[in-house]
Amino acid sequence: MSTRVPPGSIRDVGVLTRLFAALAGLVTGTRSPRLFLVLGKHRPLFRGWLRFAGRLMLGGLLPRREIELVILRVAVLRNSRYEFEQHRRLGRRAGLEPADVDRVSAGPDAHGWRERERVLLRATDELHAEQDFDHATWSALREHLDEREAIEFCMLVGHYEMLATTITALRIPVDEPRK
Repeated sequence: MSTRVPPGSIRDVGVLTRLFAALAGLVTGTRSPRLFLVLGKHRPLFRGWLRFAGRLMLGGLLPRREIELVILRVAVLRNSRYEFEQHRRLGRRAGLEPADVDRVSAGPDAHGWRERERVLLRATDELHAEQDFDHATWSALREHLDEREAIEFCMLVGHYEMLATTITALRIPVDEPRK
């Protein structure tokens, strides 16, 4: 399948977005992420999204390792290869071992998770399937997260569900590794 919206040129996305994408590619070990160069074609929306996504990933309350586990689990559930590959790389930078990344695909019942990680992954699965939590899942989540963290967790899962939908609908291909 070919992309529905090709990545933008400097003229399409602007110098700042192009520079940001190049830097992001250095961090992930890929060429400039196509996602940024596609979304960057809608400059005001891209900038707002980038602030929101950055707040969730870098400026939030949840530990970065857990954030990456949740994002990877959403990627698995949504069959989003793009998100999985990006966050597999970012997860390594956040302390995830290859075995952790492999275990994400097996789900929350796989051997080796800490209890808090198991609860977060189980809650991610339930939000994905039901767009809600049952009483037991919410209670378990609240044993590990305070109110603000629980709000952030819901926004994190919902954000990456939305992003996976956008990536799928626009047919954004996986970024190539940097050579």
